[in-house]
Amino acid sequence: MKNKLSFFLFLTTICCLLVAGLTGCGYTTRSMLSGKYNTIYIAPFLNKVDITQESYSANKYRIYRPMLETDITKKVINRYLFDGNLKPVKEGLADLVLKGELIEYLKDPLSYDVNGENITEYRINIYVNLSLWDSKEDKLLWQENNFNGNYSFFTSFASGNVVKVTEDAAVINAVEDLARRIVERTVEQW
Repeated sequence: MKNKLSFFLFLTTICCLLVAGLTGCGYTTRSMLSGKYNTIYIAPFLNKVDITQESYSANKYRIYRPMLETDITKKVINRYLFDGNLKPVKEGLADLVLKGELIEYLKDPLSYDVNGENITEYRINIYVNLSLWDSKEDKLLWQENNFNGNYSFFTSFASGNVVKVTEDAAVINAVEDLARRIVERTVEQW
C-alpha cells in the first residue's frame, strides 16, 4: 500500500512538472494587440522643436537638425514592416493611426579626454510625443510624451581601440533605436 502511494505521488509530481514545463511562464513573442487591429497609418512626424528659445546652461546642447522628423517617419514605417504585426497602410484603410511630433534633439557630452579639453563621447537623445488612435472609433488608445531614442558614440578625440562614429551615423542609430521602441510600445503594450 505504501509503495502504491509513493508511486502515485511520484507520478503526480512528474505530471505537474511536465505541465508546468510545457506551459512556460506566459512569455510570448507574439503581439499583445487585439485581433481587430491589423493595419496602421503612421502620420508624418511634425517638427515641434522650438529653435527660438534662448540658449542657457540647461539646454546648451540642444541642436536643430533639419529633416529629422522625415527620417523618423521613414524609420518607423520601415520598422513596422520589419516587425510584421501591423501593416502600414494609407490613412483611410488603417485600423490604427500613430501620430508623433519631434520635440527635442540633444547632443550631450558623456566623457572628456584626460586633459578635460576635448569631448570624447556624446549621447544623441531624440524626444518625441506620441499618440495612438483607433481610427474606426476615433478613440485615443494611449499617449506618451517625451518618448526617447538614443545612441552613444565616441568622437575622433577618443583614444585607444574604441570604435569612432560620425555624428551622422550616430543620428541614424538613435533614430533606429527610437523607431524600435515606438513599435515595441505599440505592439507589445507593456
